[in-house]
Order: sequence, then structure tokens, then C-alpha cells
Amino acid sequence: MKQSDFPAPPVAEIVPDTYVNFGKQRIDNYYWLKDKNNPKVIEYLKAENAYTETVMASTKELQESIYNEIVGRIKEDDESYPTFSDGYYYYNRTEKGKQYRTYCRRKGSMNAPEEILFDVNKMAEGKPAFIFMGYSISPDNGKAAYFYNETGSYAEFIMKIKDLSSGQDIGFSVTGATSAAWANDSQTLFYGTIDKTLRSYQIHRQKIGETKSKLIFEEKDPKFSTYVSATKTKQFIFISSESSTTSEERFIPADMPEESFKIFMPRTQDVEYSVYPHKHKFFVRYKDKQNLNGKIYETPLAGFEDKKTWNEFVPHNDSIRIDGIDVQKEFVALELRKNGLTEIELKPISGGKSKVIAFPEPVYTVSLQGNPEYDSTSVRYSYTSLNRPNTLYEYDFVSEQTKKLKEQEIPSGFNPDDYVVERLWATAPDGVKVPMAIVYKKGLKKDGKNPALLYSYGSYGISSDANFSASVYSLIDRGFVFGIAQIRGGSDLGEQWYEDGKLLKKKNTFTDFIACSEKLINNRYTAPDKLAAMGGSAGGLLMGAVANMRPDLYQTIVALVPFVDVINTMLDESLPLTTGEYEEWGNPNDETYFNYMLTYSPYDNIKPQNYPNMLVTGGLNDSQVLFHEPAKYVAKLRATKTDDNILLLRMNMESGHGGATGRYEGIRDTAFEYAFILNRVGIDK
Repeated sequence: MKQSDFPAPPVAEIVPDTYVNFGKQRIDNYYWLKDKNNPKVIEYLKAENAYTETVMASTKELQESIYNEIVGRIKEDDESYPTFSDGYYYYNRTEKGKQYRTYCRRKGSMNAPEEILFDVNKMAEGKPAFIFMGYSISPDNGKAAYFYNETGSYAEFIMKIKDLSSGQDIGFSVTGATSAAWANDSQTLFYGTIDKTLRSYQIHRQKIGETKSKLIFEEKDPKFSTYVSATKTKQFIFISSESSTTSEERFIPADMPEESFKIFMPRTQDVEYSVYPHKHKFFVRYKDKQNLNGKIYETPLAGFEDKKTWNEFVPHNDSIRIDGIDVQKEFVALELRKNGLTEIELKPISGGKSKVIAFPEPVYTVSLQGNPEYDSTSVRYSYTSLNRPNTLYEYDFVSEQTKKLKEQEIPSGFNPDDYVVERLWATAPDGVKVPMAIVYKKGLKKDGKNPALLYSYGSYGISSDANFSASVYSLIDRGFVFGIAQIRGGSDLGEQWYEDGKLLKKKNTFTDFIACSEKLINNRYTAPDKLAAMGGSAGGLLMGAVANMRPDLYQTIVALVPFVDVINTMLDESLPLTTGEYEEWGNPNDETYFNYMLTYSPYDNIKPQNYPNMLVTGGLNDSQVLFHEPAKYVAKLRATKTDDNILLLRMNMESGHGGATGRYEGIRDTAFEYAFILNRVGIDK
């Protein structure tokens, strides 16, 4: 299939807008697509969706096959392993045919009667999109503050309070709520709210029955967001303020909600810290420019203001990043990342030898799940790899025994030994070795004839971990090599790995991904006419950049809700996320950053050349990457590219950043994306 085999695609009207920054003129022909209240914009998006349906009509059977395969790998009737907290066992479950989860608890024992807290299927009935963001139970176990929306937005939630004995909502409803914490009286709730740019900027206090809240704290710096939380020890309420490089915490006793919040340590640029209370001391996770991978101090509950009272509990290590920390009565559980792999260490608070949980496989992902019960001697962790479904374990600090609690079931059957997992290292243009995890079916010939899909993200220090994905086996079982590139911009190899892929080093992210692509080709796993690439959000920026830089390397590119209009978005301070992102991308009001961004911004660097086949998605209610970015990007690509390859825009007109919100609808989205990739490499069954 070529573009010329179909009716002509939609053509967006050209309405030039001219911008001049630092003497450089930019003409944006599609700026007008920003206004979703303009009927012409909606008309254009609908025309693109109709064109996409026309082009993909021949893949309907393939989409259905993939959908059924993925559903077959999911236990549709499933229940999470219960977690004990404050006298109750909490769990959630899914039911066959139902889109959403049901959240439940039982008092004292799993044999006690079930109490349904939230049936999200009922809450979502008749709604085109629905996100349930979670709940917070009051200390008396009688109430729950909960968050939801009906737009699919990741940033605009309504908070209500439910009386768990009557099942009725009580108290107040807050639009634009971001976080919540109960005081120990179970009557006072602290909560965060957003401003017009969707930044969490205020913390309020309100008692049940009161009609008006009291503003407790406002974060004035637009680079910072603020959140409120209660501690596991039930001693304190904390307000944290954080930008992507700097943080500050303030707190009060949870028994004294009317108290004034006290700053733990005043903010200093490029110093990040978090406070984790123990009943008898504070643990402080600390990071600055000299200690990028983080260190942990212990401090007294009283007198901590004097830094001389701080003792180093875990020293900084250049090759080990502290990924996570959980404080229990007897030990501190640490999630540590070294050489791109994670291990868990339990360090006794009284001193003595640490206990380390290590893992033998060459590529895996493990994550600390902690324990909500402060006095408990055990912690949970989940383990997965590209060919091993997710398994939940519990490790007991005293007995040193590990117990398997729950393994992800694959009802249609799955044998890890049918697949090969490898770790490869590509060499970036500056000589740096970049890791990549790949999986494929045993017996695959490395003859350059296999289709492949390479995925990555590469921003915000978020690691591209090698998790098990039930859906991707629809590609692997059809002969694909699937790879995850662990490129700079993530923290896969420590915090310096992140630093080397942001701001004025952002282009390392793109050249690392290209190096990984070339490694797959040079080692004959695949070839350019068989290689697909996929990324979403900031990973969609990656897709846009590599499409401009090396379109010859890829047969197909899938860019999901891509951040592609970097300059325009970062210059518009009224948009969500913009000012808070200056520490990630740079501030384009500064000429150095403006000029650098201009060299890679995907929208600004589209040029007359051949591009791969491309599928670009968006969400009309997207709060993270506004819908106009993918829309403008496709419009400009259509008008500029010189090839006859397929270019599709698929805009979800009812949801946001994550696409369809129901689980079955989400699987249909995935089936559509995979059908596009398969069709492009000539696989139609």
C-alpha cells in the first residue's frame, strides 16, 4: 500500500503566522489548528480520522486477530494480592467484559465480608472516557477522599469524599484537585489544587461540613509544583514543593491540623531532598550536583535544623543510583540501580550487615513495593523481564525468606523458554556505550530479514525498563525482534545518564536511539526496510527527531501523542507544563537554548525529503501534549514530504494523553497500532 493507492488525504488550510525571535524568522502555517472551539479545526480532525479509517480498512481482520490474542493473554477475571493496612485487607479486581476495576476491602481477614469501596464500572457508565486516580482512606477507616475525571485528562481531576458506611458522598467537591492527606482527627483534609496552566500550586485545609477551605500554602514559583501527603508513621503531614532540579518540604504534626507548617530545609537551587519519618528519627534522601545518584542521611526529630546533627546512612556512589526508599521500624529498604539493573537492599536501622536481594538474569526489572504497615518486618517487590510475566514477592527481613505471592497468568499459555532475551550495547557517536534489551523467538536467523520494533522514551530521567508486555508478543510470535533502547535522558545508567540527555545535551537522546537502530541492522537482526520505531509523549519527540535526522533507517514510525512543536510550546507560558519544563528542555527566551532547540524541534525541522510510513496519534482532551501538536505536525509533514508512504493521524476525540481509558478500548488502540506496523512490513495475518 502506498498513499497514491487511496483517495487524496485531507489538506489543512495554510494560514501563515510569522514569529521573530533573536533575529530568526519562523513561519507557522498551521498555528490556527490550536483552537478546538473553531469548527474548522474539528472538521479537519474528523477528516483525518476518516482518512485513517479508509486506509486501515483492509487491516480490520488483522486488528481483530491481534485484539483477541492480547485479550487471550490477559486473565480477564483477576484480583490483586491483598495489602494489609490499618486493620483492613485492600485489593482490587477486574471482571470479564468490564472495562474498569472494582476496589474492595475486608476487615481483619480475607474471610470477612467484602466491602466494595468503588465500582469504577458503575461510575464510568455512559461516559466516553473515565479515569479513576485513586483514593485516600481516613485514619478512622470511615471515609475516602477520591479522585476521578470524565475527560481522560491526566491533570484535571475532581475530588470528592465518600462515607464508607453509607456509600454516599459527603462534605465537599473540589474541581482541579491534585493530592490529599487526612489529619489524624479524620475530619480535616488537606488537598492541592491547580492553576490555569494545570500546575498544582496551592494547598488548602478544609473540615468536613465546612463550606469554605483555608489556603495554607501557595507555590509562587511557576517552575515548582506542590503536593500534600501523610506519613506512614501517622506522625506528620508534609507539603512538598518541587521543580525538576530543586525541592523543599514543610510539615506539621498530624494530630495538630491547625498548626503552621514548618520548613524542614529551605530550598537551594539544584538541591533535591525528601523526608521519610521513622518513629524516632528522620531519614533524608538528598541529591545535589556533587551527589547526583543520591545519598541518605539520618537526622534527629528535634534539632534537625542544625546540619551537624545529620549522619550519613547511605553514602553517595558514582555507579549506584538510589531509585527508591521505604522506611520500616527495623530497616530501610532501598531500590538501587547499577549498570542499568536494579537490586534491593535492606539496611538495618540499628547498624549491622545489609541484606541484598539480587537477581541472576541478564536483563530484568525489579521494583520495590514497600509495606504500608510501619511495624512489619517484610517488604514486597515485583519482578519481571521481557520474557517473564510480572511476579509479586515478599521478603522477610528477620527470617530472610522470600515468598512468591502472585504471578501474572497468561491464560492462552506462555513458555519463557521459547524466547531469547539479550542485552546489547550500541556505540553512540561520542563513543559512549548504550544498552538495549531485546527479545525474539528461539530459532530466529540473524540474516537481516526479520522485522523489528525498537521502542524508547528518553526524557525526565524516566528509565526505559525491560518489562514483560503481553501485547508485544503479537509481534514477536509473527517473527519480530522487539527491543527497548535505554538511551540518555532516562536514568537507566544513573543520574549522570539523565544529565547527559537533557538541556543542551538533548540530542544525545536521538543519536543514542539511532546508534541502537544501527546496531540491530549491523548485527543482522533486521534491515532498514523491516525496522519500525515507536515512542510516546516525550518519546514521540524522539520519534519526530529521528524521522527528520535518519528517515532512511526506518520503514515505519509510530509517534503516540508526540511532543513535537518544542519551540512554540515552550515559548507559550499559558500552556500546561511549560514553565515547569524549563529545567528539562531549557528556556527558549534565552538565545542559547532557543538556538539549540531550533536545531532539533521536530515540527521546525520537517524538510522536503522521503519519510518512513508514519502513524501519529493525539487526544482532543490531552493535558500533557495538547492535541494541536500532532495535528500541526501531520499537516506540515503532508505538505512537505516527497515520498508516497502512508502518513496517518488518529485523533481520539473523547479522551486525553493515555488514549482510550477502558482496558478493552485500550487494547483496541494497541491492536490498531500493531496492525499498522505489521501491514507496513507486509504481514497481513
